[in-house]
Amino acid sequence: MDVQIIDDNEMTRTLLHTILVNDGYKIVGESKSSKSGLEDALKLKPDVICLDILFPDGNGVEVLKQLSRELPKTIVLMVTGKRDVDTVKECMQNGAKGFIIKPFNATTVIKTVREAVLRAAKAE
Repeated sequence: MDVQIIDDNEMTRTLLHTILVNDGYKIVGESKSSKSGLEDALKLKPDVICLDILFPDGNGVEVLKQLSRELPKTIVLMVTGKRDVDTVKECMQNGAKGFIIKPFNATTVIKTVREAVLRAAKAE
């Protein structure tokens, strides 16, 4: 499965990249801003996107809304340290298929991605 990582934090991108590649996923793109992430996603059309919520240049929820409209089959997982109910609810209402909560470890990332992929496959 092709995965894109959109996160402004280089350490987060590197960690997600390593975890996902070690589990057999192919990283097709990494973006460090919401604007470039959205542009790259529309070109790459990945199966899964790991999307941060907070960016210096924008808002991951706005990117999520556009991705849900433009790439409805893409599985978008939000990567965040924010656990408040309003943020979670807003993301789920706008098409997020799950959350990778910071700080995370390899086990939770793999579990979250696998479960989202399975749910998506069942929904088709």
